[in-house]
Amino acid sequence: MELTATTTIRKPVPEVYAFWRDLENLPTFMAHLEEVRGTGDRRSHWVAGAPFGKDVEWDAEIVDEAPGEKIVWRSIGDADVPNTGTVRFMPAPDGVSTEVQVVLVYDIPGGTVGKAVAKYFGEEPHQQLDDDLRRLKQVLETGEVVRSDGAPWGKRARKEFPQRPAQPLSDSELAKGADE
Repeated sequence: MELTATTTIRKPVPEVYAFWRDLENLPTFMAHLEEVRGTGDRRSHWVAGAPFGKDVEWDAEIVDEAPGEKIVWRSIGDADVPNTGTVRFMPAPDGVSTEVQVVLVYDIPGGTVGKAVAKYFGEEPHQQLDDDLRRLKQVLETGEVVRSDGAPWGKRARKEFPQRPAQPLSDSELAKGADE
């Protein structure tokens, strides 16, 4: 599967590039990433949540990099989710902002069946990538991911099915969220 998404962030290229290049920042805006840990100058270990409460893991290496312009990576070894990708950072026409373009190619665990199951549970990959870039924009422009009252606990919200329309939380829901 090949995914492509682009966003414009009102921050200069060096700042956006530096934030992304610190791979341990990626889980702050990529909803399914649980952890990215550097294991060497150009290598890292990734853990992501998958349907049915499972985790998938892989190691990756940066195979091409032009500081301030692009990062190209691929999974290595026996990856649960073999993948390759490129992220490009380009000055936007306004002279202030950065255009971020991501191209991600990966094999979905379970092939066609896995893809259908993921869509059934609301985990459509194209939408996930668009949402991840929207959250990146929020983090870099405002310093945080903006959450609705209907999903105040962020990543855990995707596990709360069925979802309901946004409404004030009851006292018991507030207490439950504070305990977790």
